[in-house]
Order: sequence, then C-alpha cells, then structure tokens
Amino acid sequence: MKPLLLLGLPLLLVLLAVKPPGCQGIIIPRCQLVRILRQHRLEGFVGRKVADWVCLAKHESGYNTRAINHNQNGSSDYGIFQINSKYWCYDGRTPGASNGCRIHCRKLLDDNIMDDIKCAKLIAQRARGLMPWVAWRKRCRGKDLRPYIRGC
Repeated sequence: MKPLLLLGLPLLLVLLAVKPPGCQGIIIPRCQLVRILRQHRLEGFVGRKVADWVCLAKHESGYNTRAINHNQNGSSDYGIFQINSKYWCYDGRTPGASNGCRIHCRKLLDDNIMDDIKCAKLIAQRARGLMPWVAWRKRCRGKDLRPYIRGC
C-alpha cells in the first residue's frame, strides 16, 4: 500500500501544477498595467486618468487577471476589472444576463486583458464614467491617485 501512496503524491503534485487552457492568469505589475492602459488610450477616456483605472483594478481584483467574485444576486464579477455577468458577459449561470459586451466571462480570466479593456471602456462609455465600479466609488473617487502611477 505504501508504494501506491508514494506514487500518488508525485502524480497529484504534477496534476496540480498542470493548468488547463483558459485557466492561466497573472497579477500584472502596476507599472506594466499603467503602460498597457496608456497604450489603449485610457488617459482622458470618459474624463478619467489612467491613475483612476489603475486604482480601480487594484481595489477590484488586486491586478489579478483571474479574479472572480460571486455576488449575492447570483451574478459574478470576472477579471482584472471585475466585469459583471448580469450585464456585461455570459457565464452560463447568471439568470437574466444581458451580455452587453458580447463576450464569454471566461475570456476575462486569461492573461490577455485586451478584451477586458474593450469591455471596460464600453461600460465606462455607457455610464459616462467609472461609477459602475463600487471599488472606484469607495476607494478612488475624489482621492489623490498620483501614487498609482508614480514611478511609471
């Protein structure tokens, strides 16, 4: 019986280390995120600075591209900007979802945040700002956000 247990542990470790496609995700370093957001013209978009977007991402996901938060209403928030499945993406589980960004929520969990940015811009454009994000309202709005881009 012991040889099976010994064989099982390395196999289990190997299986835990292997990630299926679509489960990849990274925590994007702050200054790298600043560069990406500037490249995608978020400076001045809907009257907000890149520092607003970085603050939003910090407090919504901790810059984690595979962050998921399950809400009491049955919806979930996905990715670095925590995009909600009730209104903006399709996860196959949220009742009455409208999928405004026309994207599957799992696409918001990979290490390519271009689709996240596109959807976040659509949300911000429709809202004329960043008010849809609770973390931005509570942690970023009206604050000195220069530290979020300092040194970048």
